[in-house]
Amino acid sequence: MNSRPASFDELDRKIITALMANARTSFAEIGAAIGLSSTAVKRRVDRLRETGVITGFTATVRPSALGWRTEAYVEVYCEGAAPPRRLAEVVRNHPEITAAMTVTGGADALLHVRARDVEHFEEVLERIRAEPFIRKTISVMVLSHLLPDSPEAGATQAAPDAAAGDAADVR
Repeated sequence: MNSRPASFDELDRKIITALMANARTSFAEIGAAIGLSSTAVKRRVDRLRETGVITGFTATVRPSALGWRTEAYVEVYCEGAAPPRRLAEVVRNHPEITAAMTVTGGADALLHVRARDVEHFEEVLERIRAEPFIRKTISVMVLSHLLPDSPEAGATQAAPDAAAGDAADVR
């Protein structure tokens, strides 16, 4: 993968927009919409992947279909300066953490947690708090998504112990 900034034009933007709306849109459909052949669209998509503009393709899944019925954001406050690398090691050990980032402000990190129910969430929170460098956490439970089609409203990985197969409702 190339590490230099990728340059792309308006046709590339239209291709990216189409793929973001529906990654299963065929190159022929995209080409017809923007005035290119399917071969030209494929070449552009290949180039966008090679340069790291397009990083992958995914399905959006209704979280409750996978067993994620409880969702929260957790602010993490550390003793001293916990390096991001150490925080990353910790969050990788918790499959319920679906996103994690270091942040500005009072907290050191912000975690997006999905769990089966409140009891499961409490268990996850206690495991996070057991880390020796975690001073405190502040949790905010999600009640509903105001933008239900946003990536944050979907799931990109299966819930722990969730049934696989036809239980997933792929949009």
